[in-house]
Amino acid sequence: MADKIPYFVRVFFIWSGILFMFSRLGQLDTGLWRQAFSLSVPVAMGYLPAGIAFGVLFVAAKLPIWAAIFSSVVFYAGAGQYASIPLLSGGVGIATISSNILAINLRHAFYAIPLLKQLPTHTLAKFYCLFALTDETFSVLTTLAPEKRQALMLPISLLNHSYWITGTVLGLLIGAGLNDLVPHLDFALVCLFAILAYEQFKVIKAYYPIMIAMLAFIMAMIFTPNWLLLAAICFSLGLIVVYFYLPKKHGGNG
Repeated sequence: MADKIPYFVRVFFIWSGILFMFSRLGQLDTGLWRQAFSLSVPVAMGYLPAGIAFGVLFVAAKLPIWAAIFSSVVFYAGAGQYASIPLLSGGVGIATISSNILAINLRHAFYAIPLLKQLPTHTLAKFYCLFALTDETFSVLTTLAPEKRQALMLPISLLNHSYWITGTVLGLLIGAGLNDLVPHLDFALVCLFAILAYEQFKVIKAYYPIMIAMLAFIMAMIFTPNWLLLAAICFSLGLIVVYFYLPKKHGGNG
C-alpha cells in the first residue's frame, strides 16, 4: 500500500490545483457550485462505482497504477478506458489502441454542436468543457434551459470529472479483490446513461431520438456487426439528416 500512496497524493494536489485555478476565472460562485452539485449527484451515483470498477479492473490486469490515474485525468473517456484495459494488457500497438478508442468515442465530437453558443467565454474554460463533454455531462446540460447552460457548464464538467477520478483512485486502493465479490461493476455506467436518457426524455418529450437510435442500432447490427457502435453513429446521423433536412427541402420546393 505504501508504494501506492504517493500517486494518490499527487493526484489530490494536482486536481485540487486545477479546481482552484478554474474557480479563480471569475465565472464560479458558491450558488453555482451548489446548483451544479445538486444537478451532478445522479452522475456521481454512476461515476463513482463505474470509476471504482475501472480502477479494480486496471489493477486486476496488472497494469501500472500511474497509467490508470493518467488515463482518468487526461483521457477521461469512460467506455474507451474500459476498452483500453485488455488492449494495454495484451501489448497491442498504439495505432490499434488509438483506432479503437477513436471509434468508441467519436460520438463525443458531435456533442459540442448544440452547445457551442453556451460554452464559457474564458478560453481555458471553453477548451476544458469541450474536453470534458462526456455522455453524462451532455445529458445533464441538455436538460437545462439554454440560458442556464453557460454558467453551469464548467462547474458541472469539473464535478463530474472529479467523481470519475475519485472512483478510479478508490478502485486502485481497493484492489482486484472487489471484482470477485461484486461482478459486473462496470455495468453501472450503462445504468447511469439509461437513467439520464430517461430524465432527458421527460424534459424534451420527443420520441424521434428514441426511434432513430433504435432503427440505427438495428441497421448496424444487421449490416456491420463488427463495427456496431461506429456504424450506429453513422446511421443515426444519416437518419437525423433525413428527418430534419428533407421535409424542409420538400416543403420549400412545394
